[in-house]
Amino acid sequence: MTTATASTPIEKLSRNGKQPVALAAGVQATIAGATVTLKGPKGSISRTFRTDVTIEQRDNALHVRPAPGSGQTGTTHQGTTRATIANMAIGVATGYKKSLDFRGVGYRAEYKEGKLKMSVGLSHQPILDIPKAVGVTVETIDEAGTKYPRVHLDSNDKELLGQIAARIRSIRPPEPYKLKGVRYTGEKLRQKAGKAGKAK
Repeated sequence: MTTATASTPIEKLSRNGKQPVALAAGVQATIAGATVTLKGPKGSISRTFRTDVTIEQRDNALHVRPAPGSGQTGTTHQGTTRATIANMAIGVATGYKKSLDFRGVGYRAEYKEGKLKMSVGLSHQPILDIPKAVGVTVETIDEAGTKYPRVHLDSNDKELLGQIAARIRSIRPPEPYKLKGVRYTGEKLRQKAGKAGKAK
């Protein structure tokens, strides 16, 4: 039986990072050094990772381990790298979606030629350039007679999708009293009571 000595330390692994990332049917992986490229029904995506970890493919799954000699740094980045690769695998297989609701009188949204033009009660109409990796569609929602635009976003890149959605929301975040503004679909908001007038 082999025992660990000072010259042969026991390799520490991240509890989550040591789990293999299974590749769905139709997803192919290419590993070139520290760069991983995944291709699937929803397109392709590449990421270059730190050299503190090693990535290899076995049995139609990707395995992440700390690189030899990387110490605690390799263990730390093992979990992060594994999570990123798992998001990539889901993205190229089924993609990610996120929607935002424009709630306010006269609020509008229009998407054309890679630009999202918004009317959200400001003195100007913000225009946001949308990367080609993010798809956009605008739908009009009729809720009990109240109509408002809903912007649907989709992408195989979860990180990029989240960044674009957050930028759209930041242009006119919901205010706390009437909850007017741009919100994520299904987002739970806490409404504040209005200030009471002074007694005469």
